[in-house]
Amino acid sequence: MIYFLYGEDSFRSKQKLREIIDGYKKVHKSGLNLIYADAKEKTFVDFYSNFKTTSMFAEKKLVVLKNVFANAKFQEDFLENIKKIEELKDIVVIFESEAPDQRTKIFKQLSKTAKCQEFNFLQPAMLKKWIALQFENNGVKINYSALDLLAVFVKNDLWRMANEIKKLSSYKKGSEITREDVLLLVRPNIENDIFKTIDALAGKEKQLALSLLHKHIEDGDNALYLLSMISYQFRNLLIIKELQEKQKSYSEIARKSGLHPFVAQKTYALCSHFSFPQLKKIYQKIFQADSDIKTGKIEPELALDLLICEI
Repeated sequence: MIYFLYGEDSFRSKQKLREIIDGYKKVHKSGLNLIYADAKEKTFVDFYSNFKTTSMFAEKKLVVLKNVFANAKFQEDFLENIKKIEELKDIVVIFESEAPDQRTKIFKQLSKTAKCQEFNFLQPAMLKKWIALQFENNGVKINYSALDLLAVFVKNDLWRMANEIKKLSSYKKGSEITREDVLLLVRPNIENDIFKTIDALAGKEKQLALSLLHKHIEDGDNALYLLSMISYQFRNLLIIKELQEKQKSYSEIARKSGLHPFVAQKTYALCSHFSFPQLKKIYQKIFQADSDIKTGKIEPELALDLLICEI
């Protein structure tokens, strides 16, 4: 039997691999027939020799095979012998930690004959559900505002997300995690991308801003999600600009804004490109775009394009 685990979300594919290995270990206690093979380091002959030796415990073997798509010769030999491998009583798990080339012969063949599971990055709504479940498993509650902000800050890097969840759970044992906790402990992952877009807008480079946003959409980010990030950033600009108007020092502004130090620093630098009345008008346009999308007056991507053109 052949299992094929692959996809861009290596965190969940690795979880599935662990699940298969743990299930195998429960049944086959000795662990002597759990074998790891790397197609980067082994020939197909080396790999296949694992099935020629007889187990002294008469156990099924579980062979975890990695990096098949990195070795063209291995792929050819594997395809030539795939029928023999399928007929074995043993289990082969082909694990790819990245998205493989789906145009290859081996991918097409495995898609037909193996038990396949693809792990794509979670879309925003599913990502939030996943985060909430992890906190629940840790016995910790997180309010919606904090959950929303955490998803925006870390996005779909689940390796990092798991660490942030662990950190926040340890920090707020027995009490609810709030937005302020996320701002205090989590550094935004998406800020650099959004700051690039705002920088482009500030420099009147609307074509570049549109290009940056469309790259996000091509990568699978939802237009409403992108609008929420832009809204979040311009809200921060308004907060900082208002404090600047009151002639507060930078240290006072950083403290009173309640923003993460990284966000406060980057936002402070951007404020010089906008007047306070400009920022208020832009924020009103963002609010209107959000309202028009949610009431079905306009398609999200078109609303985003028009907003950028009007800023």
